[in-house]
Amino acid sequence: MDTRVIDSRVSDDGATIRRRRVCEACGERFSTMETVELKLPVICKSDGRREAFDARKLRAGFDRALQKRPVSEEQIEAAMRSVVHQLRRTTERELPSMRVGEFVMAELRKLDHVGYVRFASVYRSFEDVADFREELDRLENDNAAEGQLPLLGGDAAPPPKTRKR
Repeated sequence: MDTRVIDSRVSDDGATIRRRRVCEACGERFSTMETVELKLPVICKSDGRREAFDARKLRAGFDRALQKRPVSEEQIEAAMRSVVHQLRRTTERELPSMRVGEFVMAELRKLDHVGYVRFASVYRSFEDVADFREELDRLENDNAAEGQLPLLGGDAAPPPKTRKR
């Protein structure tokens, strides 16, 4: 129970601290790994229920949106980390699920426009083809303003293929 820290080092990713300790009673040395536990906000659903954040649900949402799309596992993991990071940065104890959806849509928009439109169609409850057309027009206008390749048609070569999901 009575130990003394003799050395501390932060891991390369900054997420854990390795501490070298010595037992004052017997002199035995050992290491501990410590991680910071940041509490994520509770998610408030549209029907009024409150749930603890579930990373598996976040992953399932990304997987459904990006099914059979040329997006790598690394890109998906990075997008999920970004969403979780945004959740941690909020100082609110409770966060509407709609806000989480906005974080996800922002990441999907950077990753894959088809995945983004898939997610947006469910998230925003598209009613008909006109809703899809409106969202595609908005994407096209944003791409033109940012100097990106056209979403539909155009003379651009397709992006390189990656592992299909």
